[in-house]
Amino acid sequence: MAALKARYDHLLGTERPAIVEIVSWAAGNGDRSENGDYLYGRKKMREIDRELAHLARRMKVLRVVDPSAAMDRTRVFFGARVEIADEDDTRQVVQLVGDDEADAGAGRIGWNAPLARALRGAGIGDVRVVALPSGTREWEIMGIDYE
Repeated sequence: MAALKARYDHLLGTERPAIVEIVSWAAGNGDRSENGDYLYGRKKMREIDRELAHLARRMKVLRVVDPSAAMDRTRVFFGARVEIADEDDTRQVVQLVGDDEADAGAGRIGWNAPLARALRGAGIGDVRVVALPSGTREWEIMGIDYE
């Protein structure tokens, strides 16, 4: 939520005013049909306005969740850090986060990702089968932790 708010504030307070100034200056130069600064500025302003609208919609429906307040710490729910092992006993730790926070390289998977959907509600020792584009895989839940 904080990252979305910071991006929104940056776009609205810094980037958009700079583009508006460029467009105003370019509009005062005369013929707008062949004015690259004006055409590019208008295009950039539409992109910024579209992103601002998207961010506003996301922030309106988002709800900040404290994972440490989870009632049942023996099951996988939002915010859980889960240690899983595949068929070859290769272990990895993933954390279930909001889709906007997902970063697979850092082990944070979005709430609606196939693996996250499969892990929801699982307990230690449960085996979950996940259909991925690369094929079906099984993971066993080895540990659950809420920070």
